[in-house]
Amino acid sequence: MSAAPAGRRMPAEWEPHSRTWMAFPPPNDTFGPEGSPGLEAARATWARVAAVISRYEPVTLLAGPGQGATATRLVPPAVTVLEQPLDDAWVRDTGPTFTIDGEGEGDGRLGAVDWVFNGWGAQDWARWDADRLLAGAIAARAGAPVRHSTLTNEGGGIAVDGAGTVLLTETVQLDPHRNPGWDRARVEAELHTQLGTTRAIWLPRGVARDYDRFGTRGHVDVVAAFVRPGLVAVHAQPDPAHPDHATMRELAAILRVSRDATGRPLEVVEMAAPTMLEVDGGLAGYSYLNYYVGNGVVVAGVFGDPRDDDALGLLARLYPSRRVEPVDARTIFAHGGGVHCITQQQPVIHR
Repeated sequence: MSAAPAGRRMPAEWEPHSRTWMAFPPPNDTFGPEGSPGLEAARATWARVAAVISRYEPVTLLAGPGQGATATRLVPPAVTVLEQPLDDAWVRDTGPTFTIDGEGEGDGRLGAVDWVFNGWGAQDWARWDADRLLAGAIAARAGAPVRHSTLTNEGGGIAVDGAGTVLLTETVQLDPHRNPGWDRARVEAELHTQLGTTRAIWLPRGVARDYDRFGTRGHVDVVAAFVRPGLVAVHAQPDPAHPDHATMRELAAILRVSRDATGRPLEVVEMAAPTMLEVDGGLAGYSYLNYYVGNGVVVAGVFGDPRDDDALGLLARLYPSRRVEPVDARTIFAHGGGVHCITQQQPVIHR
């Protein structure tokens, strides 16, 4: 594997976007059949997120063949609806990871990574005949040359600071159902080639709920997020009765002794989980960390929980130049993800 070409970089999420990409929930085993309450609730929630973001930047919502009219009825005119074959609606994972190539050469251009996608580790409930082609399709619509990576990976499995550092979890990129035979060195080499990063910080695992049947096996975007270079927000579970209590303390401790690509020690700020320990008879996996940073906005998932206001206040302090927009994320989490999981940013190219 070769080193990244000079000038290649995956911008941080807080850098300017030209567009946000989303996917409209299709009828499937995750959301339910056409006309079901589950699918209708999911579509309404996805549409609400698209509507909020569209007040700050352009949004393109991809809908399955024949579903464009339904999507159009649910979103404001500012949202562009295009039809595209889909298996699911987690475009953070199935869409491309955008990069800027040739940066600093006076002609920076948009690039796109098409990771191998196999349904979050070839899970028996997942379908990906259409979604494995989605990254290339979005890249083509965006006018970005696509690079086909050999790494099985999803966008929710990485977090970058835009300055050379990438966060990831051992249970995702080293998952034998994703990348059998790969070790840390091989994963890091491929990530650095594709993202322009030089330093990888490995976390051992994600939240406990993410290892249920419909989980991702540990996506980092539920537990940690760069706020700016040198500052990481991390999920915290204050209640010792929850299995994430010890795990999140371990993650925070690892980050506090880590250094970024410049050699700077990381500053860590903890964001307490909602108070709910169980949801619908199962272990709660709610996290305020799965938020989306857009142009002038932070779209933050809330849960009707006593800690919602504390989380929103912390986000307002962490992102003082942006408006924090709360969106009820319980329906999204009920289906396996959060606000960040259903969005994918396309960076601005400065010429």
